[in-house]
This record gives sequence, structure tokens and C-alpha cells, in this order.
Amino acid sequence: MKATYVASLKEGMKVDSAFALRSKELRATRSREAYLSLEIADRTGRIAAVMFQPNRAAEAVPSGSIARVRGTVTTYRGILRVSVESLTPAAEYAASDMLPSGPRDAQELVAELRALVRSVRNPELSRLLRGVFGDKAFFARFKECPAAQTNHHAYIGGLLEHTVSVATMCGALAALYPEIDRDLLVSGALLHDIGKVDELAYGTSIEYTDEGRLLGHVVLGERRLWKAITALGDDLPGALATSLSHLMISHHGELEWGAPKRPSMLEALVLHHADNMDAQAAGFVAAANVAARIDEPWTDATNLFRRPLYAPRSERDSRNEDVAEAEIELRRGA
Repeated sequence: MKATYVASLKEGMKVDSAFALRSKELRATRSREAYLSLEIADRTGRIAAVMFQPNRAAEAVPSGSIARVRGTVTTYRGILRVSVESLTPAAEYAASDMLPSGPRDAQELVAELRALVRSVRNPELSRLLRGVFGDKAFFARFKECPAAQTNHHAYIGGLLEHTVSVATMCGALAALYPEIDRDLLVSGALLHDIGKVDELAYGTSIEYTDEGRLLGHVVLGERRLWKAITALGDDLPGALATSLSHLMISHHGELEWGAPKRPSMLEALVLHHADNMDAQAAGFVAAANVAARIDEPWTDATNLFRRPLYAPRSERDSRNEDVAEAEIELRRGA
């Protein structure tokens, strides 16, 4: 276990620990002095870093590797960053310190996903879902894959958690609007992000694959969908397959957000908003949790929303902490 994590960093602290080097760019100041613009991360979060007058050893540390960072936490324009004095390859580190895992139990989420698959009564869609999620090699990656590189569900198991949340939300919304084809909507929700298994690579950091950078998960997901549809032969009617494909390629909502087509069906519209709501709510919670760790009621502006967010700790949180501290004191006295 590391001695220092990103979430615990405060202005003035000395840093000497291993971090995932998320990005590295050699730049120059106005006076043409070289510096490295960096982003470092661990399982608790990420933070900007800068190294002025870098040596060749620092320049040689590759982005995507684990580096030993020594320096001091400073503030620039109101935002914390690490002023780096030394950057070298890390000799020792624990992979579990670099990538976070989700807050929910993985087996519980798998059970919920399977229940959602069973809830689809349409026989053709049911066979399609069982074919996709019954592929053991695919599902092994699906249940571990993050849902994004940053901002929301960016942790091991994030894709499974996000998928279950969106599909559950869609099932609830279908009950409110009788015009919705619930089976089509829930199927689309369960399948909408399957391309992320091919888009993202994760080990000590979350990175994009070459396919992910060139094509993106929307295209990669539809490719997986049609491979599964082809495997069914003539079991899935053409109109139903096209409708499901539309839900897949329009779930980002707008062309500028990466959707090849905008939603043109009620089910596609609902899926887009459920997907967006879960992503934004999770992004807000992630930013608020970072602020809570340092007892701050406001986050900084380095988040999904690009603005400070108000996230005071509730009285219930404080009471829970008081109870925990009291229990610790009792144990000490026992």
C-alpha cells in the first residue's frame, strides 16, 4: 500500500510515491525554457503536475507507465498540482494502488444483470442477449472493464455497474410510458456500451486501444451487435434488428457528442437520457467524494462539469463518523 494517494494531497505537502503517468508533454515557457506538463493518478484520483527544466531521465519515462514522483504540492490559478523535482520509473508498486474498483459488489451486479436479461420476454431479443452475455471470454472482460477513461465509472467493474444502472432506469421509465417497447429499450440499454470492451485497455491505467481511438465504442459496439445477430441466423426480424441498431448508434444523443445518428425513436431518446443521467450523476458523486476526503464542501473545477460543485457532507455522514470513532475508542479501552 502506498504512503501517499492523490486524494490526500494538500498544498505544501511533500510527495515521494509511485503514480500512474497518465500523460506527459514537453512544452516551453514564453522565455523558451523547457518543462514537462504531466497528469499523474492512482486509485483515488488524478492531479496535474509540472516539471521545469526536466533532465533526460525524466523525459525518457513513457506515458502510461508507473513512475516514482518526488516533489511538492503547489497551487496554480487556484488548482492543486504537483511541482515535480524528480521523475523516474517506479521500481516497486502494487497494481491495486493504481486502478480503483467500484463501490458495489461485483457478484451482486452480475446477478442484477442476469435478472434484467431474464426480464426480456421477446424471444428473439432474449436469445440475442443470452448469446452476447453468454460468451464467457467476452463476459469476463465486460464485468471487469471500466466504463470510461475519466469522469464517470472510471474504475474496474465500472461498465457492469453503469450498464445495470442504465438498464434498471430504462425498465422503470418504460412503466411510466405505455408507448415504449420495454423489451427493445431494456435490450438496447444492456447492449449500448458493449463496444467499450474493445475500446478500452486497463492494467495500471485506463487507456484507449488503437481500435478505440480510430473507431470508438459506438462503432465497435454495433459491430459486436451485428456479429451476434448474424449468429442467430434468421431468428431476429430485420425491422427489430434495425431498431436495436438505431438505439446503439444514437445513444450519445447529438452528433457533436459522438452519435452517428440522433435519436429518432422514443426508446432511443429515453436510452440517451438514461445513459447521460447515470454518467453525469456518477461524475458528480466522484468529484464530491474527492472533496469529502479533504473535508471540503466545494470541489475544484477539474471535473466532468468544468466548474466547482457544491457537495457538503451530510449530518448523517458526520454521525456515522462519530459512531465509528466511538467504536474505535471503546475497542481501545477494552
